Amino acid sequence: MSRIGRMPVAIPAGVTVKVEDGNKVTVKGPKGELCRTFAHELTIEEKDGQIIVSRPNDLKRIKSLHGLTRTLINNMIIGTNTGYEKVLEINGVGYRAAKQGKTLTLNLGYSHPVEMEDPEGIETVCDGQNKIIVKGISKEKVGQYAAEIRMKRPPEPYKGKGIKYADEKIRRKVGKTGKK
Repeated sequence: MSRIGRMPVAIPAGVTVKVEDGNKVTVKGPKGELCRTFAHELTIEEKDGQIIVSRPNDLKRIKSLHGLTRTLINNMIIGTNTGYEKVLEINGVGYRAAKQGKTLTLNLGYSHPVEMEDPEGIETVCDGQNKIIVKGISKEKVGQYAAEIRMKRPPEPYKGKGIKYADEKIRRKVGKTGKK
């Protein structure tokens, strides 16, 4: 039995979860609303303020979907209740970020500034010139947009220049040395 899939998902106060036929789960909370359809083989039910996901058999596909479904429902509940955020840091001389309306402008040492439009449901905030905070209710979308921003200039191992996550450690390398 899946250890994660077996655990019930607690529904906090202020969050409503509606399970419709066809395993369509709608979660409404103070931050917004998320909706997702899950595999029809699994049974998703609400009992005593908790969501319980159960599976009918032990086929490999069903076993792998069991824990995944429970985790996705948990992420939806956390997202609509408190929200998610990722913090990115920009390192490098002349590298900076600025926000104007829904457009994020990055100066990353290229001959042109890189402009990115905020996707639906995602908000970016610039904290100074070297810190970008990506916020939203969908963990998947927040992580994806943060990864897209990071890919504009990934950190390099010699000087550490580029865009990195705040909690990321860059493995540094020693540069060339001259002849002795």
